[in-house]
Formats: sequence, structure tokens, C-alpha cells
Amino acid sequence: MILHRCFAWERRAAPDEPGGPLWFPRPFQGDGRHDNPERYACLYVAEVAVSAIVEQLARFRGNVLVPGMLRRRGLPLAVATLELDDRARLVDLDSPEVLAARGWRPSVVATRRRERTQPQALSIHADGADGLRWWSTFESLWMNLTLFDRSAARLRVRDVRVLGRDHPGLGEALELLGIAPGR
Repeated sequence: MILHRCFAWERRAAPDEPGGPLWFPRPFQGDGRHDNPERYACLYVAEVAVSAIVEQLARFRGNVLVPGMLRRRGLPLAVATLELDDRARLVDLDSPEVLAARGWRPSVVATRRRERTQPQALSIHADGADGLRWWSTFESLWMNLTLFDRSAARLRVRDVRVLGRDHPGLGEALELLGIAPGR
């Protein structure tokens, strides 16, 4: 499975070191949709690059793009193309059968209330899954994945590209978020 991650890239870092495309950023986790840093670290990735980009730029809705928006902690944002081994065990929260088996309604899974979504992810992790698949809150046709750190051995990097004005997914992300491209 091909996946995309938008992240603050430290070019000199090894793939699994801080700032690398396969680094699970546990020190920065706790507020995210599926975070439970006391039990695991996770990577938030997407099946389409634009979804990963939108997640990083959403806080700038309605603004004009300036270079600083494409940086985090002094590092350039980049989009990594990753490959997840087909043997990875994912729980698909877009499947009515999966939701019914867990007694969950779509509205309870789609909520922004972390006191709901974090325990859901914790229960999926406790069941031994490598991660979970869910729809983007920005466009329901975009599927995002939360990969638990146990999936690290099943991931490999195909490519990393700095998120610049020439990146193919940036224009679509800016349009969706109402961010003017600037100069």
C-alpha cells in the first residue's frame, strides 16, 4: 500500500531518527485524534498526498501563503511517499461491519472529541492491529491511516520531496483551505 506523510524533515536524519520520514514522533503526541503516547507512538499518513498536506496546513485557513507556513520547528515540510507491507493488519473504520462489530456509530468515530477517539484507538491497538484506517475530516473520500509504532518494520521510504510551491498536491490543498497562493 502506498501512503503519504507530510512532516518536518531533517534531511541529515536517518529515516527512523527524529525528523526522518519513518520517525514516530512520540514526544510531540498527546493531543492528536488517536494519540496514546503512554502506550504507543503513531504516524498519521494518508492514501493521497493532498490529504496529508491539508492536515498540516489546516491551521492557516483563509490566510495568504507565506514561506513560514511550509516550515515546522525551523525545518521544511516535506511529503514522504511510503510503502506499507500488505501483511499489515489495519482496522478499517470506514467499514460498516467493523463499526457494527465494535458497537460504534460513524458519528462517534468521526467526532473531534479526543476523549472518544483516543480510547477507540487504544482498544484497536490492544487488539494487536498495526493501525487503523479512517476518512479525512476535510474530504470523506480521502482515507487517512494512523499507524502504530509496531508497524515500523512494515514500512519503507520510496521518496521524500520538500513541500514547495511546485509540489503537485499543494495547489489543491490551498484551494480546499481557502489559502491564497501569495507570491
